[in-house]
Parts: sequence; C-alpha cells; structure tokens
Amino acid sequence: MRGTSLRLVAHGHTAALRRARFGGADDGLDEGGLRAALAQAGAGADRSWHLGAYDACLSSPAVAARQTADAFGLLPTIETALADCDYGGWSGRSLEEVAESQPQALHDWLSAPDRAPHGGESVVDVRDRVGGWLDARHRTGGRVVAVTHPLVIRVAVVHALGLPVATYRQVDVEPLAVVRLTSQGARWHLRLGG
Repeated sequence: MRGTSLRLVAHGHTAALRRARFGGADDGLDEGGLRAALAQAGAGADRSWHLGAYDACLSSPAVAARQTADAFGLLPTIETALADCDYGGWSGRSLEEVAESQPQALHDWLSAPDRAPHGGESVVDVRDRVGGWLDARHRTGGRVVAVTHPLVIRVAVVHALGLPVATYRQVDVEPLAVVRLTSQGARWHLRLGG
C-alpha cells in the first residue's frame, strides 16, 4: 500500500469567523485574513508543499478556502466533501441571534453532535461526509494538500483518530492552521510540526 500524507489547511479569517457568525460558502477572506495568508505563505519554514511537492491539491468550494489556496500559490481542484457544515437557516446569523430566537435548538445542536434542528447538517453528518472522504484518501495514498474549514478539520482529526464525535469540541483549529495526517498502513497518525 502506498503511504498517505495529508495536509489540511484551515482557511484564513473571514468577517463571519471574527464575528462568531454561522458562515456561508460566499464569505470570502477579510483584509486581515488575506494579509495573514500571504504572510504565512511567504514565511513558512517548509514551503515544499506550497511549491508543488504534492500529488493533489484540493479545496472546499467556499470562497475563503479558494482565496487561501490562491494566497499560498496553490491551484486546487474543488472537492465538495470538504465543504463547511450546512448551517441551514442559521447561515449568516450570529450565535447571539440564534441563542435569542432559538435557544433550545442551539442548546441541542451544541450538546448533541447528531442534532440538526436548524435545517442543516449535524456534526455527525459532517463527520460522516469528511470521514468517507478521508477513508477514500487513505486507500488512494499519495501527498495531498486540502484547504478547508476549521470544523471540517476538527471532525477529520476525530475520525482519523477513531475518537467519539463529541470530542470534536476539544479540538481547536485556528485560521491558517496546518494539520498533518499520515499513514503507512491501517491507521492514520496525527503529525505535529512540519
């Protein structure tokens, strides 16, 4: 079996991310997010993955993910499995707005990963979608860079390590974070640094 090296890159800051709003696919990087992405691309200690030392470069369909890939000099193929959570009727609304108008629904969604009372996806749904994609990458092998969303990376780590879905809350992924998963066989390994 061919080994797999997967770099998951969280897109840069967006206005929705900074304001704790449930994002949408059309939310691009804000000015600070773009500057930070360009700075990180130019200052990385290991720039080989920016410069083409990979077999595939993928991106969420979201504008912010594509802009982050562009800032890093990557030419990604769109991968719908890497899309952010579908927040349904909550898209574009702040956490406070939803808490005020639908407190029980928000509580349920935050406390039970299988709940999606807002008309979108549950975290379990996102984990299943992303987990299926990860499992396929594992079988395919190769070196892949994928630009996506913090939540997608959180559930990818949980799936890769075989953790209960609810532990996604304990995985923090900052904008522009790079998480590396590798495998030489039956299981994924989380690799820190480089």
